[in-house]
Amino acid sequence: MTEKTTIRPLAAAVSAAAIALSLGAGAAQAQEHTLRFNHVLGPNEPFHRGFTAWAERVAERTNGGLEIQVFHSAQLGVEEDIIEQIRQGANIGQNTDAARLGNYVPGIAVVNGPYFVSSAEQAFGLADAPTMKGWLDELASDHGIRVVCFDWVQGFRNFFTNEEIRTPADLDGLRIRTPPAPIWQESIRALGAQPTAMAFGDVYPGLQQRAIDGAELTYQNIVAGNLNEVLDVGNETKHILLVNFQIVSSQWFDGLPAEFQAALTEECRAAGQATSAEIAEATEAAKQRLIDAGMTIVEDVDMDAFRAAGDKAYEALGISEEKAALQAEIGG
Repeated sequence: MTEKTTIRPLAAAVSAAAIALSLGAGAAQAQEHTLRFNHVLGPNEPFHRGFTAWAERVAERTNGGLEIQVFHSAQLGVEEDIIEQIRQGANIGQNTDAARLGNYVPGIAVVNGPYFVSSAEQAFGLADAPTMKGWLDELASDHGIRVVCFDWVQGFRNFFTNEEIRTPADLDGLRIRTPPAPIWQESIRALGAQPTAMAFGDVYPGLQQRAIDGAELTYQNIVAGNLNEVLDVGNETKHILLVNFQIVSSQWFDGLPAEFQAALTEECRAAGQATSAEIAEATEAAKQRLIDAGMTIVEDVDMDAFRAAGDKAYEALGISEEKAALQAEIGG
């Protein structure tokens, strides 16, 4: 009797330990296959809806084995900090751009340069370009950043100011808000303005306080930030077609099963292209909304002069050859 009562608690303890180990392993596996995805845009933006659709399709294809949790409005932190966490192997992702990735692989910054691509179709074709593939491999192997896809085209960026702009000379002396990356700074400087690095959330007060004279953004950005309340003129320079990159940790990505990697990548491309089409359709609506609100739109811009000026950005950064090689591969 004594022997039996001794054995049973021991067996129960072993069983409980086994269950705990099993649950722990399951929790670890679940964590390994969860991606916390961060972006700076608001919850009503097309990109947020697109990221949510991406998450839903990945969950369906993997039967819930790979979960993407989408966080809008930079809820997980600022972009630069997120990228550093990605490089350290965290199960976190970020919507970013070639300008920031150019801090690690300089050539890739050309995608964010002035007048590099002129259509979403050209941007989609970059994935098949040998030069781009080489840069993406370098980014993954040397810097720990895996590009899942970059089929997310946010539209043309224009100069928004309080005076009309038709030539690069008209921008002389104007302080224009830009992100901090070198290609962005040099692009705006080449086009005639004085670049001023500033977070998007600081643009409205920055204009109110006259710390800056304008910004270069998309029509949708102006609407989303109510920036037409502090900016009077939209100047259609269309100097950058903004191509967004979805990135994760190379270490985390390499630890996924092959079928999960395929689902993550393929559904990223599909959702990105669908979202890009939605944004293209919404651009004219956003533009009309700004016109209705009283904004002046300058369409008779000297595009030849702006394109010629834009070349100086590539020269300043020493990436003119990279630009020429990649444009040749995509038929630019």
